[in-house]
Amino acid sequence: MKAPPARAPARERTRMERAAVFDVDGTLVDTNHLHVVTWWEALRQAGHRVPMHAVHRAIGLGSTDLVAHLLGEDRDQDEDAELSAAHKALYGQYFDRLPPLRDAGPLLERLHGDGWTVVLATSASGAELSALRRALDADEAITATASADDVEQGKPAPEPVQHALELVGVPAERAVFVGDTVWDMRAGRRAGVRCVGVLCGGIPRADLEAAGAQAIYADPADLLASLEDSPLA
Repeated sequence: MKAPPARAPARERTRMERAAVFDVDGTLVDTNHLHVVTWWEALRQAGHRVPMHAVHRAIGLGSTDLVAHLLGEDRDQDEDAELSAAHKALYGQYFDRLPPLRDAGPLLERLHGDGWTVVLATSASGAELSALRRALDADEAITATASADDVEQGKPAPEPVQHALELVGVPAERAVFVGDTVWDMRAGRRAGVRCVGVLCGGIPRADLEAAGAQAIYADPADLLASLEDSPLA
């Protein structure tokens, strides 16, 4: 029997491997506006009048940071957990029908087939993360996931992206981060990776560019169709 080819030493593998790190909400799964409506309703039920456009701009932050961004640092912080729980309950009603964005799964599968190590870096966790992965239906292409439970600080801090790279042992210079919000782009830039933006989360192109996006595509389908000329070539 022919012996299997020898595996390269760990240090050499790290130099060769490349990581494609993806945000999930608004980037791969079409959930941003569901989050807007359910956060708006959770805030409304607690007596807070926050316009939906302001909620939309905050999507992508972790729960505590989102509430602080919308209500200010002088808010009653004892209410944060109740607001987060209300949002989770409202958003959980959609877990069985979260819609993947067009060609999101095929994009991950193509990158995996091309030799990229695919990692998710998301503020979701638990049942929510499971629902997102079911919607993507591309588990075989995903090597690891960095969730909200794994980090102390969420985006725009670099920790979620850094932790995603630590999980697969790939340095920042060998990685690309794809996201849909300014928080994603700032986190990726601070982590030292190349940043790619997508417009399907509803954030304007100019805002993503100002936050650090080096290339921008309409959605996963556009990125997949343009892959050979993208930073993920």
